[in-house]
Amino acid sequence: MKRNLAFLLSAAMMVTSFAASGATAYAEAPEKALAGTEITVLCEGHASSNAYEKLLPEFEEATGIKVNLEIIPYEELPQKVLLSFSQKSTDYDMIMNDSMYLQGYIANDYIAPIDEYIADDTLNMFYDKADFVESYEKTVESDGVTYGFPVYGESTFLMYRKDLFEKYGLEVPKTLTEMEECAKTIYEGENGEVAGITLRGQQGVHVVYVYGAYLWGYGGHYFNEEGKLDIATDEAVAGTEAFVRILNSYGPAGFTNFGWQENRLLFQQGKAGMTIDATVNGAYCEDPSGSDIVGKVGYAPVPCEVENAEGGNASLTVHGFYINNAIDDNQKKAAFLFGSWATSAKTQEASIGVEPHCGLTSKTAMYSDAFQAQYGAFANDMIEALASGNPLYMPTITEANEVINRVGTALSSCLVNGSDIKQTLQDVCDDVNTNVLK
Repeated sequence: MKRNLAFLLSAAMMVTSFAASGATAYAEAPEKALAGTEITVLCEGHASSNAYEKLLPEFEEATGIKVNLEIIPYEELPQKVLLSFSQKSTDYDMIMNDSMYLQGYIANDYIAPIDEYIADDTLNMFYDKADFVESYEKTVESDGVTYGFPVYGESTFLMYRKDLFEKYGLEVPKTLTEMEECAKTIYEGENGEVAGITLRGQQGVHVVYVYGAYLWGYGGHYFNEEGKLDIATDEAVAGTEAFVRILNSYGPAGFTNFGWQENRLLFQQGKAGMTIDATVNGAYCEDPSGSDIVGKVGYAPVPCEVENAEGGNASLTVHGFYINNAIDDNQKKAAFLFGSWATSAKTQEASIGVEPHCGLTSKTAMYSDAFQAQYGAFANDMIEALASGNPLYMPTITEANEVINRVGTALSSCLVNGSDIKQTLQDVCDDVNTNVLK
């Protein structure tokens, strides 16, 4: 476990001194200079957000700052954030979102740089940049400027029912074609009462997120050398056809309405033989309070159809906190304190015990005994996925939000209609390249 962690986390940056203290204290006791300040933080529905909600009294007691958390489903988050930012609204002091939207936020001056607060000794008592997983921390930077706090990171892996694979004599699939064959065997063997596979099919970011396994896995890519959307290539079409075919043939009823939560719950309930989804889902699979398949799940790399697929077909994504640039300086300072507290080693380690949260960004928390005890069933597989994740798995350009929305609509059409997939993909390329990437 620790050898794998060292490989991923560049363990030359020691965390021994913090670990020796039992992660019971911050760098120094914070002064309550901002006591009485009230901030509102917009969060996505995620284990980390639920943990903050439960741990907030500690922060409020330490700082005197009142925090209102608004937690909404992830699929609603990008558009709500964009609307708020574009109107220069001060309703939210801080927002949580995927780092793939960072360049758009910077280009439009929506978010505040935080380096001056990091350098302020009266504000940085919770902040420890060296403790963040370096690859995660880099996702909230641009051109040497720090814009946010890495809240959680994830990749994707294959989760499969070991009991069903043993029952039908199946080998863990290495290719997407082999995975489809496994799905067929399980679906037919269980008379359709258990789906061969479940994947997110909900229009928008959810379907796009999982589709990446097929786009990249068949040798495709999002953009060509000129920066234009390029998902109508032969490789991309083949991947899309395979994605549409496996879900329509061996997926669960209603998969076009499946976002992260719906997909996760179906698999946890034992109603599917396989799924490809976020590595954070491992925590839910192994949670006795909400899973019917504890101890029955195997974890493996996302199957890939072609060797040495460009970039790789497992995701690498980080969700972060960003401070609204429209608020005043005192509000920004209070938001900075909250963001640095929420992502501190102490808070992240505490979150392990109150929510199924494994996508930690603190090296200290990831090295902790609590992490190993809770997530040993899949920790090595998660680390391996993170180490080989593709940072370009999702569009990361300034116009990412619009590109994802339009591609997601096209993919939904393919899943529902299943005909003339190449033309549908060509149409969305033409639309995006004409109307979005001008």
